[in-house]
Amino acid sequence: MKHEEEIRKAEVLIEALGYIRKFRGRFVVIKLGGSVMEDPDSIRDLLIDVVFMQSVGMRPVVVHGGGKAITKAMADAGIEARFVQGRRYTDEATLGIVAKVLAEEINADLVRHINKFGGRAQGLHHLTHPCLRGRRLTLAGADGVAVDLGRVGEVTEVDVEPIENLCLAGVVPVLPSLAIDETDGGLLNVNADTAAAGLAASLRADKLIFLTDTPGILHDRTDPESLLSSLNPDDCRRLIGEGVIDKGMIPKVEACLNSLASGVGKIHIIDGRLRHSLLIEIFTKTGIGTEISPDTASVDETRGVTAR
Repeated sequence: MKHEEEIRKAEVLIEALGYIRKFRGRFVVIKLGGSVMEDPDSIRDLLIDVVFMQSVGMRPVVVHGGGKAITKAMADAGIEARFVQGRRYTDEATLGIVAKVLAEEINADLVRHINKFGGRAQGLHHLTHPCLRGRRLTLAGADGVAVDLGRVGEVTEVDVEPIENLCLAGVVPVLPSLAIDETDGGLLNVNADTAAAGLAASLRADKLIFLTDTPGILHDRTDPESLLSSLNPDDCRRLIGEGVIDKGMIPKVEACLNSLASGVGKIHIIDGRLRHSLLIEIFTKTGIGTEISPDTASVDETRGVTAR
């Protein structure tokens, strides 16, 4: 049929129109992490998606870590990375490298690329305008004694006004996972998942999206076809108890549940390596990853029925 390809493209735009109207003016917090950060093609596609979202009236806010780049920079400096219960022990020397990599390298690069792709972006951190405040984090050891992690922290307060003002001006805020210590004013290294969750809760974001190295939450992590498309908090707790959600996915899901309890609309865990995964997840009925919603009836029952 003549113009068949053009008609198909028009139908895609029409399908997206309802979602564009629904999410116009809404905050969407996007957490970048994993191997996605190491792949120039994936980062390019994701940032183009962010520019698209901003261009149609959404208010995307980007939060990022940089674990692999930090580990490489530490090795180059002759400092061995040390992890305690899955968290990077952060002494003063390590903190200097973490701050440099996150703020001066990764953050600056993300801002530059968003601007290059036709958007407007600004980094918000200790060298520009810090918006995250926190306190030092300790973990419980096996013997009940608190485990010191050095200058590792958790977010306790978010200065939302600069973030909101940038979004209102059509600028994408880009924040690294660093916080200002509420006690001594120094820097704290913060887990990027929990930083994104805290930020989304403070903004009462409509969506919090985690871009990961997996298709989402899998019932069998060796089988991509076992993707659990829609979950509610009770489902998540049950899956943690059954061991389906385990290891590094547990703190991510716990951060999701805390965000939902604080008023975030929905959580999405998607594969950031798939081209334009952000747009597919937000602007199509079925999406591609796992959606965690406070009002989902049960596993997979509402996927494709309710709006994403």
